[in-house]
Amino acid sequence: MNVEDIRAHCIAKQGVEEGFPFGVETLVFKVGGKIFLLMGLTNEPLQFNAKCDPERAIELREEYDCVLPGYHMNKKHWNTVIVDGTLTSRQLKELIDHSYDLVKPKIKKKK
Repeated sequence: MNVEDIRAHCIAKQGVEEGFPFGVETLVFKVGGKIFLLMGLTNEPLQFNAKCDPERAIELREEYDCVLPGYHMNKKHWNTVIVDGTLTSRQLKELIDHSYDLVKPKIKKKK
C-alpha cells in the first residue's frame, strides 16, 4: 500500500475528515472529531500511527518488527506501523479499520 491507497481507504469510511493540523508533512484522519490515523508523508518507508486495543497492540508488536509503540503518542493505545511489505494490504486495512472502530462515535439505540 502507498499513501494514496491508505488515504482512499480512510476517506471511504463514514464521517471521516482529513486535514493537516500538525503541519503539511502529517496527514491526519478523524471521525467524530477524534484522530484515528496519522500518516507522515515524508517518511521512507511509509509509516502511520493507528489506535489499537492495548492487548492487541502488545501482540502485534511481539509478532511483527514493523509494528512499534506509537511515535509521539500514548504507547499503550497507539502503534506506529511501518509499511515495508511485512504486512499485507489486507492486514494494513484491518489495522486501520480497528483504529476507526475504536474511535468512531457510538450510535445510541432508541428504546
